[in-house]
Amino acid sequence: MRAIEIMVEEHKAIKRMLAVMRKACYAVMKGSEIDYEDFKTMIAFVRGYADAHHHGKEEKMLFNQMVASLGPAAQKLVTHGMLVEHDLGRLYMADLERALEAVKEGNLEAKLDVVAHAVGYTHLLHRHIDKEDGVVYPFAKRSFSETALIEIDKACAVFESEQHENGVQDKYLRDLERLEAKYL
Repeated sequence: MRAIEIMVEEHKAIKRMLAVMRKACYAVMKGSEIDYEDFKTMIAFVRGYADAHHHGKEEKMLFNQMVASLGPAAQKLVTHGMLVEHDLGRLYMADLERALEAVKEGNLEAKLDVVAHAVGYTHLLHRHIDKEDGVVYPFAKRSFSETALIEIDKACAVFESEQHENGVQDKYLRDLERLEAKYL
C-alpha cells in the first residue's frame, strides 16, 4: 500500500478517537465524573498515534518533500496551513492536560475547560483531516513524480516497520477499541 493511502487509513482511526473524546465530554456535561485514566489514554493516543506516528510521517516525509520539490503553493499549504494546525492540536492537548489537573485539584469550573479543549481539538482535527484527504494528499499524488512517491513510500515503510516492531500502533489501536466499547 502506498504511504499516502496508509495515512488516509490512519485518519479513520483518528476520527474514531475524536468520536470517543466527544462522547466522553458529553458524559461530563451530563454530570458524570471525569475518568482521568480514560482522558490520559485519549491524550496518549493523540500524542503517540495521531501526532508522533501519523503527523510525524507527514512532517518528516511527505511535507518536507512537498516543500522541497513542489514550489511556493506547496510551501504555503504546508507551512501556513498543515503545520500550524498540527501545532494547534498540540496546544489543545497541553491545555486539556492542564484543565484535567485543575479539576483534580478541586477547580470544578475547569470542567468547562476540559470540554472546551477536547471538543475544540475534535473540531480542528475533523477540518484538518478533511483538508488533507480532499486537498493536500490529492495535490501531492498529482504533483509528485513516481520517483518521489516511491521515495516517500520507502521512508514510510521503514518508519512503519520500526513502529510495528515496537508495538506502537497495536497498543494505541487496542486503547481505541477499549474506549469505543465504553463510550460509543
